[in-house]
Amino acid sequence: MPGASSADDRTIARWLLGCALLIFCIVIVGGITRLTRSGLSIVEWKPFTGTLPPLGEAAWSEEFGKYRETPEYKLVNRGMQLEEFKNIFWWEYIHRVLARLIGVVFLFPFLWLLVRKKIRGFMAGQLALIFVLGALQGFLGWYMVKSGLVKDPHVSHLRLMSHLLLAVLLYGTLLYTAWQLMFPQAAGQKTLVGWLNVFTVFLLIASGALVAGLKAGKIYNTFPLMNGTYFPPGVEWQEPFIHNLYDNPAIVQFIHRNIAYALGVIIAMQLYVYREKIRAVKFRHPLIVFVTVYLLQVLLGVLTLLNSVPVSLGALHQTNAVLLFSCALYLMFRREASVNYGS
Repeated sequence: MPGASSADDRTIARWLLGCALLIFCIVIVGGITRLTRSGLSIVEWKPFTGTLPPLGEAAWSEEFGKYRETPEYKLVNRGMQLEEFKNIFWWEYIHRVLARLIGVVFLFPFLWLLVRKKIRGFMAGQLALIFVLGALQGFLGWYMVKSGLVKDPHVSHLRLMSHLLLAVLLYGTLLYTAWQLMFPQAAGQKTLVGWLNVFTVFLLIASGALVAGLKAGKIYNTFPLMNGTYFPPGVEWQEPFIHNLYDNPAIVQFIHRNIAYALGVIIAMQLYVYREKIRAVKFRHPLIVFVTVYLLQVLLGVLTLLNSVPVSLGALHQTNAVLLFSCALYLMFRREASVNYGS
């Protein structure tokens, strides 16, 4: 970064890594919020005045009264008591407070660094774009919640996918920018296999979001076959055909499984190609970490499916998916930076 010292770069990198960690945390909380059906418990979007939770029984009763007017209460949770409402309210509240915290932790240091001229030029523009995307993410979150407050007490699975993917994109951008500052020797030479890893994991997360949004993990709870066959039996096809790729639970689960299989094949090919390098560094190769996290992701996915998506396993599966994306991104960065894998 022109005009900045290495000390400045390290400071900025630590700040960006801290922001990335907060996004990692909010993805975890977001997954739990979805799995516990807590996302529709707060029916208003108050970006600046909604920081404090209800204080006192009167405030809680008012908040609960608003929830009782929603389709989710009337069609799913009718008869829910105030104490039960508090349990789902807190997950959504934590999710929203974390979102505000991320905005503050990013914006104020960014403005301070701009004033002190610690960042300028391309880097300043890149960080400004990250902030704009973060603000868009907040709006997209409310846009997603709003879809479940009208008639059907379920958020749009397409909006859910968009919300998660933008979070992952922001997370990855923060990580990659921080690594560029920490390792300025990066050559920037793009590698096809590196991008293939990242893109395939990104697709895996996208299809997983659709599985979650359509509750497709509640069907075909067998592995490795889907109720005895490779292709799911008894599929009810939708018209036009393209809708099956994102609206048909059976096909969406089938796609999710096969993206995971495809990633396994891609990884196996890399293990074969880089086998000598891996042995030379006594298996201290970032590809080995990537493989390990991938195998853990497969295991968590299978357990989540066989047990019909309990909250604990579902949350772990989503958390590990973000770790897998981190590993893919780091593996690509190491290759682009031409860093010795044994270092």
